[in-house]
Amino acid sequence: MEKIGFIGLGIMGKPMALNLLKAGYPVAVLETSQASGELVEAGAQAFPTSQALAQASDVVITMLPDSPEVEQVVLGPDGVLAGIQPGALFIDMSTIAPATARTLYQRMQEKGVEALDAPVSGGQVGAVSASLSIMVGGSEAAFQRALPVFQAMGKNIVRIGEPGAGQTTKACNQLIVGITIQAVSEAFTLAKQAGVDLEKMREVLLGGFAQSRILDLHGKRMIERNFAPGFKIKLHNKDLGIALATGEAFAVPLKATALVAGQMKAALEAGDGELDHSAIVRQLEKE
Repeated sequence: MEKIGFIGLGIMGKPMALNLLKAGYPVAVLETSQASGELVEAGAQAFPTSQALAQASDVVITMLPDSPEVEQVVLGPDGVLAGIQPGALFIDMSTIAPATARTLYQRMQEKGVEALDAPVSGGQVGAVSASLSIMVGGSEAAFQRALPVFQAMGKNIVRIGEPGAGQTTKACNQLIVGITIQAVSEAFTLAKQAGVDLEKMREVLLGGFAQSRILDLHGKRMIERNFAPGFKIKLHNKDLGIALATGEAFAVPLKATALVAGQMKAALEAGDGELDHSAIVRQLEKE
């Protein structure tokens, strides 16, 4: 089995790397990561730098918060690009700008390395249960090589198209999720103000055309006031910024996305950035 270097052991990355170990893959991680000890105990090998990790890996995966972090880890001093070997495969599973994904693809091509942008959806629950949706941009050959690796972490795995297509799809996913959370927030706030039982309303709506995973899972969070992060507001706010920038690049007015981005920015300014994105209901309640 191919040796995998995994960089980014956060809420999503740690369980993804653990699932690769469970599937039998040799996994390398960075010594500097806070979660590296847990991964080493599970069988991973630790390396001091991204360059050293890449030199020892057939496949390098990054799962980081945003474009600048990915660029620093890949292109910076002692970075992945400095160590990765011709014939290796680079997979970025972060959510970053499509333009950044295309730049990384070009830089890897110059070194004889195939690259895929493969952002995910499904949150921490999907990462833990290895049921993530994975949307992939890159060549068919690279996708087929990566498919067994993806299957250790997800279930709904689709090659969307050429480099950058995965990240564009993720931007579309994030605007749909954000707008739907806003819709559920508004419905629940209106119902609460009108004295309607939210539990009963959620139950009946789940049986009709308004049914969605967000109404199911995040509606429950809103009722129970459980805003422990599965996906943080600050990260979703960043993703909506990517969506808005992509819309501007293609002259597509994303009016509802802009509204929700404004709500998330207000939530950040109110100190709610570390809470789950379902907590934007709190901002509506304040207003």
